[in-house]
Amino acid sequence: MDIKRGDVIAWPTNLGWMMGPWLVYASLLNGASMALYNGSPLVSSFAKFIQDAKVTMLGVIPSLVRAWKNTNITAGFDWSSIRCFGSTGEASSIDENLWLMGRAKFKPVIEYCGGTEIGGAFVTGSLLQPQSLAAFSTPAMGHSLIILGDDGNPLPQGVAGIGELALHPNMFGSSTKLLNANHYNVYFKDMPVYKGKLLRRHGDEFEYTSSGYYRAHGRVDDTMNIGGIKVSSVEIERICNGIDDTILETAAISVPLSRGGPERLVIAVIPKNNIGNLEEKLGELKKLFNSSLQKKLNPLFKVSSVVVVPFLPRTASNKVMRRVLRQEILQSQLHQKSKF
Repeated sequence: MDIKRGDVIAWPTNLGWMMGPWLVYASLLNGASMALYNGSPLVSSFAKFIQDAKVTMLGVIPSLVRAWKNTNITAGFDWSSIRCFGSTGEASSIDENLWLMGRAKFKPVIEYCGGTEIGGAFVTGSLLQPQSLAAFSTPAMGHSLIILGDDGNPLPQGVAGIGELALHPNMFGSSTKLLNANHYNVYFKDMPVYKGKLLRRHGDEFEYTSSGYYRAHGRVDDTMNIGGIKVSSVEIERICNGIDDTILETAAISVPLSRGGPERLVIAVIPKNNIGNLEEKLGELKKLFNSSLQKKLNPLFKVSSVVVVPFLPRTASNKVMRRVLRQEILQSQLHQKSKF
């Protein structure tokens, strides 16, 4: 993002997320200034603050951009001092990125993807290279990216393909141990060996395009990325299960949009008795789920839809197969569209 002396950097974040320390070090070590706003970035006073502080680099997560676009809170404010945006936390949407660029005379959006457990990014955009909307142009310095095929083995380097992303284990800033979890089991167990090195698991689905860019497609495991925050399905389900006494069980899954962009949160509901009775109150359940999740987990979490299912697909050891459920819901949605 080429942050330098004279820049004014704003990024709605906190010190519990990787971008909090990033904001402190990226600005001050480079002689730039931090623009600190105490309040929600979802209101028009934040848009005015960006104008008045003459912010030159504004960081976002795609959920924020979507909210700004839907409510049009940036209307009437001058963001022409912005020379570039940074975007991280979720898969970006081409349409929303284009809208965001339009707020600042079509200055570029630099995509940035990494993790707190890595201490930075492993793939990024760069002002030194041509950029593509909602895509990354290069691995970050010192990183190598490997995309795994359906058979779990690495795809050939430089060949277009899509699959689970794996990382070369030698990385600047990467974790070596975890609190309350086994580091090896989380990141390395059952991963393939590539050029003599056991690869490191990340959990995102990535695409390498024929034009040489990388695109993120969300999570491949049971950890979701909602509102720019990683959260486990279990955390969401624990709250949703107690919402209504007609609910036997819930399953939380993330479903990608066909045109790309942030994952949508879908709650599958299993009724205690009559499915029909529960289907009549889906709108009410959606409101209750949203209210509880935003209050108890994160105000950026939003349930996109609620579906009723008779049972959950499970493994022999009784674990919920959320990937199977996700695929069933996607197929059901495609089937509904094909009727029209």
